[in-house]
Amino acid sequence: MTHVSGWRVVVPVKGGDEAKSRLALPAPARRALATAMALDCLEAALATAGVDCVVCVSDDPVIARLARGVGAATAAAGRPGLAAAVDAGLAVLAPGPAAVLLGDLPALRPEELERALAAAAACPVPVVVADADGGGSVLVADRDGRPPHRFGPSSARAHVAAGARALPAAGPTRLPSLRRDVDTLDALAEALALGVGARTRAALAETAVALP
Repeated sequence: MTHVSGWRVVVPVKGGDEAKSRLALPAPARRALATAMALDCLEAALATAGVDCVVCVSDDPVIARLARGVGAATAAAGRPGLAAAVDAGLAVLAPGPAAVLLGDLPALRPEELERALAAAAACPVPVVVADADGGGSVLVADRDGRPPHRFGPSSARAHVAAGARALPAAGPTRLPSLRRDVDTLDALAEALALGVGARTRAALAETAVALP
């Protein structure tokens, strides 16, 4: 496994009552679950070998406070939109290897993020990890510190068009916990089957949501 030390990982987290709006839950329960998933994701990223810094980007003061509580640095986006949040996070980083990781990965295992970053360290161009459904993206990483970001509909294809190389969804880069983002209750059920973090489990217990 090829390693580059000193990875800095930017994790944008929306927060607020509009977070994870596709989850069919009442707003308070949805917000609590989205916050729990983000914190579990941040902790997994912080526990990943080779990661020196994790920056949570959010304009939600509650998210920022909780992120600092688990050891993440924080930055504010200052304007709406995922692209703005990613730009704000990348702007605070010193030169070096950098990655953007989405925050809705409650089952993320540090060893899987480590494998993805090791693949990026060995690649002369940025790499992108598609989500479990194949159309979206969960991670883009560049050993030279310039990860392109085209998150949104069909972002996996957009990242490749921007010069990134897609990691295969089989073999050592199958990475099921990294690829399983959560936007729907069906995806949440799949994440649970993989094993979510403690905060997500607690939030689910409190909401008593019935999953498919």
